[in-house]
Amino acid sequence: MSTTTAPSKGASPDFTPGFRPGPLGRLGLWVTSHAKLVTAVWLLLIVGLGAFAPQVEHNLSGAGWQADGSESVAARELAQKSFGGNASSAIQVVVHSTDGPVTEGPGAEVLAQVTRLLEAQPRIADVIAPMPGATISQDGSTAIILAGAGADTNEMVRVATDLKGDLQDLSVEGIQVNPTGSSLLWSDFNEANLEAMLKSEMVSWPVTMAILVLAFGALVAAGLPLILTLAGLVASAGSLVLINELVPVSIWAMNFAMMFALALGIDYALFLVVRYRASRMGSGNSARQAVAETMDTAGKAVLLSGATVLISLSAVMLVPSPSFRSMAGGIMLSVVFVLAATLTLLPLVLFKLDHKINKLSLPWVKTGEHRSPKFAAWGERLWKRPLVWGLGALIVLLALAAPIIGLKTAMPSIKVLPEDASARIGYDLVQESFGEGAPGTLQIVMKASDAETASTVLASDPGIAGAMPSMPAADDSGLVLIQAVPTVDPSDPALSDTVDRLRADLPDSALVGGAAVENLDLKAQLDESTPLVIGVVLVLGFLLLLVALQAPLISLLGTLASLLSTAAAFGVARLVFQEGIGADFLGFESQGFLDAWAPVFFFAMIFAIAMDYTVFLLASAKEHYEHSGDPKDAMVGSLTHSGRVIFAAGAVMVAVFFTFALSGPLPPKEMGIVLGVAVLLDAFLVRLVLLPVMLRLTGKAAWWSPAWLRKVLPTITFSHG
Repeated sequence: MSTTTAPSKGASPDFTPGFRPGPLGRLGLWVTSHAKLVTAVWLLLIVGLGAFAPQVEHNLSGAGWQADGSESVAARELAQKSFGGNASSAIQVVVHSTDGPVTEGPGAEVLAQVTRLLEAQPRIADVIAPMPGATISQDGSTAIILAGAGADTNEMVRVATDLKGDLQDLSVEGIQVNPTGSSLLWSDFNEANLEAMLKSEMVSWPVTMAILVLAFGALVAAGLPLILTLAGLVASAGSLVLINELVPVSIWAMNFAMMFALALGIDYALFLVVRYRASRMGSGNSARQAVAETMDTAGKAVLLSGATVLISLSAVMLVPSPSFRSMAGGIMLSVVFVLAATLTLLPLVLFKLDHKINKLSLPWVKTGEHRSPKFAAWGERLWKRPLVWGLGALIVLLALAAPIIGLKTAMPSIKVLPEDASARIGYDLVQESFGEGAPGTLQIVMKASDAETASTVLASDPGIAGAMPSMPAADDSGLVLIQAVPTVDPSDPALSDTVDRLRADLPDSALVGGAAVENLDLKAQLDESTPLVIGVVLVLGFLLLLVALQAPLISLLGTLASLLSTAAAFGVARLVFQEGIGADFLGFESQGFLDAWAPVFFFAMIFAIAMDYTVFLLASAKEHYEHSGDPKDAMVGSLTHSGRVIFAAGAVMVAVFFTFALSGPLPPKEMGIVLGVAVLLDAFLVRLVLLPVMLRLTGKAAWWSPAWLRKVLPTITFSHG
């Protein structure tokens, strides 16, 4: 694929002699010539898909955190089908009396009201009354009514959301009603998460706007990235609602997509606006030529960056878990919309506004200034003393990465919920009344003929506090269900040893499940998938850089440099979330580990962002090298012309991610801190210090490419003339 074409006959006076727009330049020109069509298409997309966007929080679910094909999922499906919905997704309604037995007096009436409310809900299967010795505590103060799952896990989260308020309203003086269980956990988490995301949005938008005003020097220009990003987000939110009608989509897909696309969209718009102003106001080119030049340089870098992001996130699809695939898919969809808006709508807006983008400028701003004297001086400093600066940056990154050696991971515990959440209150009551392991009751489904052997195994296992009698299936499947209470909390690592032992000792027909076991199976699957995902991301990232830059050495070094900021971010994550450093300031309760999904998911996201900056810096360096063939010009010139934009873009991303880290449940805090630290280190240490030093030390070898490789790869250039 070549990026240049022969000039057409009768060249337009809009272009300087010899100017030849490439494919993206021609796209920019086409957009400006078909303004009404492009505007109409985007209005239809935004209005049409935007009409569904308000439904996103209600329609999307928080479930899907399971390992497809695992034993625990098979056990849950059998429990739901053959045992009246008595599965991990069932709702447990905890009724607690502070004054006498819960089954007498006012407590008995509340229990009856809870039962009637549950039985009136068509998505609830069997409602199982409290049973002495099983679901009534020894002191009689606490009882559990089980509402069987009559729908899939995603729908049961919605059932929990619909019912929890009405159930809690049944509380009277001395009698407390709190629904809990896996479905309630996700419902409460979604509610807390939404509140936190909205709060973070309220903080991040003004902060982002302030940074953009400083970066652009003009209020109108600064507003463009936010408007375009918002257009992309509205369209992607509506799309997720429609996709959810076909395939269940996790609410986390929208939450993470919002955070990620906001930061990425602003980055993309920042690069295009700065380049347009340099061509139009700095070089004095016509508006049409400025659009074409912008698209052929910054637009090309944005397209390659977007492709890198999409490739990195696509590797997460290798994890066979619905939640991970829908999260990755949701973010990818938002990136596609933001990328489309940047490459079609933004050039049109720039062309139409033209000099008006500099309205309300700050007094010291030179609107056409593309060259930064400060970053030019910084580049010269790096060129003169590369080892001093390079080793300094390397030592800082390695020191921050060192704690990663002791990183522990596990699935989220009940601590991810606020202390006043219904699911957490109910969880604590169950634990106090029925034992440490009661909230993580195991569900073991097997053939009826194996029930006696299974009961014997459970009775002799040191990790089991007690087991209920076997329950025959309601249908003619010939199965039985035994529920066993572990001796440890569901988030205790010792539970994994107990489950492994049981799976080895129980009869072959036995399937061990339960909400806690589903978490363990998902963690095992994540541990198994992580090396594969990391390997695929690295290989695909390198290949895309190789295609873009046509230079094997700097493509390899750029890829490996991204690992440094990633490792350092996880080193900091261990100190913060595992060791609890700064927990009080950030407002969370340390679980003693990092959530198990963080390494695979965050790695893909961090690497995508890191490669984003790599593409921008090295595309600028290659543009200079194509003009001059001088390694110093490539290194210093790239910092001179893209350093300030990378600095501003990094500041925006850090602001967005850190504001999300200041409020809400633990998982978004983890994402905000890990990604914020990663961007901070990557943009300011790796891209503005370490990578330029690598260009300095490798010289012309950085841009060398064997003849056979140049023949194989498509021809991509970043310069004009």
